[in-house]
Amino acid sequence: MPSSLQLHRSTTTFSGGCHHKQQAHLTTLTSCFLLPHDVSLPETVSSYHVHTLRPNQCNSAVVQAMEAPVDTVWSLVRRFDNPQAYKHFLKSCHVIVGDGNVGSLREVQVVSGLPAGSSTERLEILDDERHVLSFSVVGGDHRLRNYRSVTTLHASPNGKGTVAVESFVVDVPPGNTREDTCIFVDTIVRCNLQSLAQLAQNMAKTQNSFSP
Repeated sequence: MPSSLQLHRSTTTFSGGCHHKQQAHLTTLTSCFLLPHDVSLPETVSSYHVHTLRPNQCNSAVVQAMEAPVDTVWSLVRRFDNPQAYKHFLKSCHVIVGDGNVGSLREVQVVSGLPAGSSTERLEILDDERHVLSFSVVGGDHRLRNYRSVTTLHASPNGKGTVAVESFVVDVPPGNTREDTCIFVDTIVRCNLQSLAQLAQNMAKTQNSFSP
């Protein structure tokens, strides 16, 4: 397998697309990679944003540019025990199983005003080399069943900032449409990434002010 350094030197521009596969028992699975045409991802992380969907699921992706180094942004993203640092729709988080590594479970409490109370989530991927984090929702008081999120970070084209990509797949709740579900989750993810950008940029400015 090529090293991450070798792969990271090249980027590939992907257009959104889906591939359909029908299983023997007639359940149609769809593999989708949905990103804007002008977004280029390193080959080391592009495959993480390919999701396999069942007929009752939808997926989408949000891209956020940040004027902060990847290491600064990653220091916030990788904290599975402290998502509320930038996810302002969450008011608390407690790791209930594990020590923050892959396989750990956390229980987060959601702020009032949203159609949810709590969420139990499992850490699926934590890759400090490629800057990839993924978690899945395994329980809680909410309507987002079988939710899985993948967040990747890579250096911006000018080498001074960061591009964050967060994609997700989730069941469409009964009584809702795919469009409604994606718009709702997209809004939350976009707010989270904008908050992450602001926090990381403030941290970067503080770090620069102490640099000689």
